[in-house]
Parts: sequence; C-alpha cells; structure tokens
Amino acid sequence: MSGSRSEVGARLGATATAGMERWRDRLALVTGASGGIGAAVARALVQQGLKVVGCARTVGNIEEVAAECKSAGYPGTLIPHRCDLSSEEDILSMFSAVRSQHSGVDICINNAGSARPDTLLSGSTSGWKDMFNVNVLGLSICAQEAYQSMKERKVDDEHIININSMYGHQVSPHSVIHFYSATKYAITALTEGLRQELREAQTHIRATAWLLTGWRWGSAWPLSRSSLLVQCISPEVVETQFAFKLHDKVLEKAAATYERIKCLKPEDVAEAVLYVLSTPPHVQVSLVLTAPTLEEPRHLRGGQQGGLRGWGERAGCLKPCAFQQIGDIQMRPTEQVI
Repeated sequence: MSGSRSEVGARLGATATAGMERWRDRLALVTGASGGIGAAVARALVQQGLKVVGCARTVGNIEEVAAECKSAGYPGTLIPHRCDLSSEEDILSMFSAVRSQHSGVDICINNAGSARPDTLLSGSTSGWKDMFNVNVLGLSICAQEAYQSMKERKVDDEHIININSMYGHQVSPHSVIHFYSATKYAITALTEGLRQELREAQTHIRATAWLLTGWRWGSAWPLSRSSLLVQCISPEVVETQFAFKLHDKVLEKAAATYERIKCLKPEDVAEAVLYVLSTPPHVQVSLVLTAPTLEEPRHLRGGQQGGLRGWGERAGCLKPCAFQQIGDIQMRPTEQVI
C-alpha cells in the first residue's frame, strides 16, 4: 500500500464512509504530529472535516502541514500546539488549553514516541528515562486526561487510539531495540488494562491498539457495556525518520533499514486510523497487526492464528474489514465478557 501523496489522498478519501460523518467538526488530539505517522494521521483527519490539535516539541512542521491542508481546501482545521510529551506539566497545560478553547477532546491518538540506541547492558539511564517518559508515562497521562475530558462533558462515544509497534509483541535480536521494545510491551498491557477499566466504568469510549507490520491481523469485538474505545495500532517497518533517530551515529545503517524491504508508508497507518473511526459505535476493533507485504509476522508463522478462520461459524459475526492481506479478525457477541 504505497503511492504518491495524491494517490494516497484519493485512497483516504474513498475510505471516508458514512461512518466518518459523525466525526465532522469534532476534535481530535494527535501527539507527535510534526512528521511521519503523526503528520499523516493529522492530515487525513483534517481531510475528513475534523478539528485536529497536533502537538510536538517543535511545531514548525505542523504549521507547514496546516498550511498545506488549508491550501488544499480540506474542510477541517489543523491547530499546532507545542508540547513536550515527556513533561506532565506540558501535557496538563495542553489539555487545559484544549478544554478552554475547544471544549474538550473527542478522539485521542497517542502517536508520539521516543527511540534511543541505549542497550540493556551499556545504555544510559537518561536514554531509558526519555523513552519511558514519552512512550509510557506520556501516553498514560494523555489517555487519562482524554478520558476525564470526555467524562466531564458526558460524551460517551469517543476513541483512544494508541500507535504501538510490533516490538511490543516480539523481542528483536538487535540490542539497541530492547529497552524501546520494553516500553512498547508496556503499551500493549496498558491498552488492554485501559479497555478493561473502561468496561468496568460502563462507558462507551473505545480503545484500540494497532500493530503495523504489512500483513494485518486484528481483533474486533462488538462492545459490551462500554463504548469509549481504546485501540492500538502497531507498525513494524514504516518509512519515517524512526531509524535515523535510532541509528543517528550510523546513518548508512538507518538508510539500509528502509531499503531491505518495501516498507509501509505513514499514510497506510492513517488509512487504518480512518477505518477504526468509521466502524459502527457498537464495534470494538481492539488490535491490528500489519507487516511488509512479503513478510509474515512471526507470531502468525507455523499456522498460529493464520488465515481467516471461523467466519460464519458464530451467530452475529461482523464483516471483515476491507484491508488487504488480513490475517485473523476475532469478534464476540455484544454482552460477552472479554
């Protein structure tokens, strides 16, 4: 799934089903929106008519994307906001500003992430702390503040989407990834924990975790008593600046990361986000794994959860999503406790 920006834009436009109409003029927060996946998601949401607050430590690139969206005549608006996601004070200040200027957050997309080449045996604690503060604490604070914003306004159909990584589901043999991988495993656990707490609170906020790898595997359940959705998207290899940040002292190694296979594009992730948001309110898409087209995710190899098994075997099954190369999508009846 790749192509020019115009081709991707046309594809994203086609993805905007009637399900996206209910989000028009509502507010989405996208963290890490200065480039890569965050910028692509922000642009796609503006194209669908949403007001988007895009935050990052520096907002120059976000301002450029906002100008592009305005020039293209997209119906939504991109609002740049400077925020250091490793700082609780910055995050709370941002949510306070959103609350006072725009009433509150309807969709929270936790995309910001930090990667440092600090190994477990010789890495610096400062590098570990930076990754933990952004990838784990920053995400958790944003999710908590988004929930409070939704609860205060008694709006009960929102989404929390965590952009995770395949490294949150498998441990790479590359030592520079190990601590980063630990923070991504934490996101996997946090997303499921948040989903359970939301169900106990009997809300309708939805949470989704996405894993991006090229093949796509997902779990989608009709909601039980909760409609606030928490979702997680986990990419494996997406062509962004990630590798260059991780291998900042060996640029040739960073470039080779994106040359060895045909990578996913940030717009592919944006398309996945639109799919999740366009599903009916009673549907919970909890997890999607995607990988480069010719690379099957390790946990699907050897026949484990591979293929579209079980379709039509249970009453009330939902239709599979329209993504290419779907691995396995699981769904359960609305009132079944997960």
